[in-house]
Amino acid sequence: MRKVAIVMGSKSDLPVAEKAVGVLRDYGVQMEVRVLSAHRCPNEAREFAASAREGGFSVILAFAGMAAHLAGAIAASTTLPVIGIPVKSGSLGGIDALLSTVQMPSGFPVATVALN
Repeated sequence: MRKVAIVMGSKSDLPVAEKAVGVLRDYGVQMEVRVLSAHRCPNEAREFAASAREGGFSVILAFAGMAAHLAGAIAASTTLPVIGIPVKSGSLGGIDALLSTVQMPSGFPVATVALN
């Protein structure tokens, strides 16, 4: 059975990510949850994304707040589907996270969902 990767830019994104964890658990989907900041540990994030397919993952959910570009950084190193989940935080209430996630450059497709 294939797995879902749930990555977060920060532990502070966990309350939102836990909702997805709960749904996946209810459906019996295998998953792995990791904190991988595109800013604080870019090499680790890149290595994870590059090896995700071989690791048995079929999709990556990337949760990030503020102006983080985690979903795009992950998409740059894998051909797996990446779904960006912008997290409400900071003085802009998550709008910066939404725009960072939805405005990926050509060649780095990232599906984007609503805030939280």
